Amino acid sequence: MTVVRSPLSEENLKVVGDALQGALVDLVDLHLVGKQIHWTVVGPRFRTIHLQLDEVVATAREHADTVAERASALGLPPDARAQTVAATSAVDAVKDGWTDDTQAIRTLVDALGAVIARMRERIDATDAPDPVTQDILIEVTRDLEKHHWMFQAENGGQRG
Repeated sequence: MTVVRSPLSEENLKVVGDALQGALVDLVDLHLVGKQIHWTVVGPRFRTIHLQLDEVVATAREHADTVAERASALGLPPDARAQTVAATSAVDAVKDGWTDDTQAIRTLVDALGAVIARMRERIDATDAPDPVTQDILIEVTRDLEKHHWMFQAENGGQRG
């Protein structure tokens, strides 16, 4: 059933649809990772990281909604079901149990980095097919890169 018809060609709609669907699952998973660590972080920087994670979660949720609504506006049903997110997200799974504050930051730096890398690929892919979608992906990436910077600064740039 097709309820909404897109003004894009089928070829362009495929590229844009793939970009939007990928962005959606990455954002939903980033939200889930952020909440999981939010609930399990421990250590001297608990409060700071706990609050900072809420900001990432809010950003991911807001942008996931925007991305899903863009897909719907183009006649593409968004799919953020648990099995779809688990199978296609770029975000690594979070270990179970408590997460010390240093590891929490590393996990977020890695998760944000993975999502940002894929968002930048999507920005490139949507340049010609749909600048409107590209604009949304640029805004998402800008916000994620800000969080990425802040988490890196929180750990003094330490890796590994």
